[in-house]
Amino acid sequence: MRQLKTSEAAALLGVSPSTLRAWERRFGFPRPQRSAGRQRLFTHGEIAALRDALQDGLSISSAVSRAREGIAGDAGSLIGALVAFERERADAAIEAALALRPLERCVQEVLLPTLDEIATRSGQDSAAWAFATGWAEDWLRRARRMAPPPSRPASVLIGDACGGGPDPDAARLRALELFLARAGLDVVSLPARAVAGLGDLLAVRPPAVAVIAGTALADDRVGRWAYALRPAGPIPVAIYRRPAPRGGRMHELPDEPGAATRLLMELTAAEVAAWTAPASRRAAWL
Repeated sequence: MRQLKTSEAAALLGVSPSTLRAWERRFGFPRPQRSAGRQRLFTHGEIAALRDALQDGLSISSAVSRAREGIAGDAGSLIGALVAFERERADAAIEAALALRPLERCVQEVLLPTLDEIATRSGQDSAAWAFATGWAEDWLRRARRMAPPPSRPASVLIGDACGGGPDPDAARLRALELFLARAGLDVVSLPARAVAGLGDLLAVRPPAVAVIAGTALADDRVGRWAYALRPAGPIPVAIYRRPAPRGGRMHELPDEPGAATRLLMELTAAEVAAWTAPASRRAAWL
């Protein structure tokens, strides 16, 4: 996916960089990303869509609306492919979406909303939703395999408490793993059922933070997995689980990559205190 600096994007649109920044402030479009050096980078697809609309003689407000509508059509294409059970067409639809936005926004704005829409239309007991969520998990795993090697010393351990079949939390958990890996973190994801030998992993790769996500396992099974983390020391734990744990705070699995990383690295003092509390209190919190 090609990205443009502010000066390059402005030149493609035939305006000054200050005008481009003014459009961004007023309309929230085009929306830049930030490089590792905090440089503003625009997606070529968004800039090209806006340029084409402006060349048709539209005002800036109308051009922004048309460009947004064109980009929003990606979700419709993906929905159509998935409800028709066409895997290759779904792959092509998500690739087209990637041409217009960064991967994280593609997941946030296209892939996950598509699953929600299919669940609303057909129900989570439908073949269409089962096919769609299976395709989404597979695509997210493939995208994670393409992530660069970890660039930060911190490791994140994820206890996957989702079900074995189609699970409404599974795709969001795969998205969380992808976002964290692309943020440069070392991510280890294991089924929360896997308690035996967990200490061996902790000795080799002690995590900076642990995550428990999913609702398929009973509270005692989840608590047993979390309790097995004790040998690694006082590890902050984030829980994504419904209903909310007693005395703790439950989070929805985040859809936005920055929020995911911030939440894991900036857990509240209350949560950390709950983890470092005596075992009886900790078990109740979980």
